[in-house]
Amino acid sequence: MAAIARRFGFAISVVLVNWLLVVLERKSYTDNQDGVVSISDALYYTTVTLTTTGYGDITPVSTSARLVNALVVTPMRLVFVVVLVGTTIQALTERSREEFRLVRWRSRMKNHVVVLGYGTKGRNAARALLLKGYAPESIVVVDASAQALSAATTAGFVAVAGPATSQRVLEEALCDRASVVIVALGRDDTAVLTTLAVRRLAPHVTIVAAAREAENAELLEQSGATSVIVSSETAGRLLGLATDSPQTVGVVQDLLSFGHGLDLTDREVRPDELGRSATELGEPVLAVLRDGQTLHYNDPAAAHLAAGDRLVHATSVSPSTAEPDES
Repeated sequence: MAAIARRFGFAISVVLVNWLLVVLERKSYTDNQDGVVSISDALYYTTVTLTTTGYGDITPVSTSARLVNALVVTPMRLVFVVVLVGTTIQALTERSREEFRLVRWRSRMKNHVVVLGYGTKGRNAARALLLKGYAPESIVVVDASAQALSAATTAGFVAVAGPATSQRVLEEALCDRASVVIVALGRDDTAVLTTLAVRRLAPHVTIVAAAREAENAELLEQSGATSVIVSSETAGRLLGLATDSPQTVGVVQDLLSFGHGLDLTDREVRPDELGRSATELGEPVLAVLRDGQTLHYNDPAAAHLAAGDRLVHATSVSPSTAEPDES
């Protein structure tokens, strides 16, 4: 847009300079209507001369006026045409380049993460993905806000404009090829509709959705969400806990703040840990993930770790390796 604006400004400058020349020499021109060339007639003659070969209704009659037309106006006419043609070619080239980039991106993108909604929840989800090692180009952000999309592209993410409930937009974000779709929208009803649309388009994708109210979590699960995070219930639980044990809340918030202090992470059971209990390991194991089930650390079934189990445990991130917080 800036380049086109500069070209447009240059074209206007050419018109103004040519108009000034004709105004200064207008006594050397004749008008077929009344014989007199006014300032407005000079502007008309300038625009007609620069954009066409003229209509013949206003013509230079003196030698000086004809020399000005031959030596000055004609080169200006050529420059004007070059500016117009160059702008058109540039616009078409940029459009072709963008279409080629999209085609290339579509052919390569798969197993990516789609973040539907780039508000507070969506931004923090994307930030957590980056801290976990995801490449920015493997994260696709969908939002209807131009400001949100600008922030997403600045962060290095792929941005798709449009409402998350639109099947066309979901197809453009390649949800059917994604490994995970994060539904981080501001309204629960919109989140339910979006989850239904995503599940219909991609039956096997993992869908993680956020809900404001606990009563809507079941609707999201019935709509196809694999996991639902209830923000109001989580906040209420922490508020209640803070009345008696504010320091405990600080520990929980530290666990939820990815990238510094205490972090929650998971890993696969190592061969030397098979058959052992989760409580015997040298790290604080909170749960064992087995065949789609979550076993607490003190569950009798977690007393003997098996191949394929994943351990959810707390770990400490040193300040020297932690990512800096956003301001």
